[in-house]
Amino acid sequence: MRTVLSGAIAIATLLCVMGGSTTRAPATEPPLGLPPLPLPKDNPQTPEKIALGETLFHDDRFSTTGDVSCATCHDADKAFTDSPLKVSEGINKLTGTRNAPTVVNAAYLTTQFWDGRSPSLEDQALHPFLNPVEMGLKDHQPILDIVRTDPTYVEAFQTVFGKSGEDITMTEVTQAIAAFERTQVSGNSAFDRWFYGGEAGALNDSQKRGFELFVNEGRCVSCHVIEQTQALFTDNRFHNIGVGINNIQDNIPKLAGEFIKAEITASEVDVKVLTDAKTSEIGRFAITRTFDDLGSFKTPTLRNVAVTAPYMHDGSVANLRDVVVHYNNGGVTNERDPVNDFLSGGIRPLNLTDRDIDDLVAFMEALTSPEFQHLAKDNAQTK
Repeated sequence: MRTVLSGAIAIATLLCVMGGSTTRAPATEPPLGLPPLPLPKDNPQTPEKIALGETLFHDDRFSTTGDVSCATCHDADKAFTDSPLKVSEGINKLTGTRNAPTVVNAAYLTTQFWDGRSPSLEDQALHPFLNPVEMGLKDHQPILDIVRTDPTYVEAFQTVFGKSGEDITMTEVTQAIAAFERTQVSGNSAFDRWFYGGEAGALNDSQKRGFELFVNEGRCVSCHVIEQTQALFTDNRFHNIGVGINNIQDNIPKLAGEFIKAEITASEVDVKVLTDAKTSEIGRFAITRTFDDLGSFKTPTLRNVAVTAPYMHDGSVANLRDVVVHYNNGGVTNERDPVNDFLSGGIRPLNLTDRDIDDLVAFMEALTSPEFQHLAKDNAQTK
């Protein structure tokens, strides 16, 4: 265990005039176990901007049906996911191909979406509005019409950005949404209190054994990174771990060829991967056109993973034990899976025992932050 300064200052709750219980003031220090929050120079945090962003995040008028908002798929009451859905539901209950990742600690990710097609939270916020299976708008104009005329928004944008009327653009809209999302930072788990805070009793024996497996025989730490003073539990890279790509191996030449030959914009990629299941499975390749990236998806953070089931980019793995079994089998979800021609090199059988698997699951359950512990208890009661 490493000892660090205890009592990291928690992010204070901001009771903002625009409502909502999840808005937080800009943090002076990160929670225990996390590094300082990376902030873009062109979008500084202010309480007023964060409050505006929260309102935009929850506004369901920004969809064609008037009943879908960012919060529909990233619900604060579900650790900013839509658990237990495998894949998200948009307008008219249309479903896409991807499981909704949590917004919590997304500010630490170097790219957004499972395939990393957005370089920032600001850019990511642009796309769901226009996706036909998410919010379904043809363009962003309906959003601008609302924020330029709604009295509450008119006042807020003037206060935050000093802009009104046509001077308000999607740049300001997405900067506010991203500012709110950057307040959703969560550490101080039992693991953090044990590993970084020196609290010997914070983990039980099974969780401590799970930690040893996590960093040794299980080799989980090679992608879900733990450092001396902080742990993001992701390497911010992309790997083919044997999920999904097996379903399309016969289709890969055709699918890959289409992407290589065509000039496809980021918006077009966004639509294709969410509306076509086979295209979705090519993963990072849709962005890089690099064959090494076929079937590769971003390493998700494991923080609060116990309360965000189901798992993987397609929500195809129901629980944490099955996740560990998948890795223990060397990237094989079921016995009918063909050999994966594109599997990342580090994925191979682990030869873990049943107790090892249980201990690894117990360790991952220790990564839940205090504010989400009630969800862990709810999950335990429904098992």
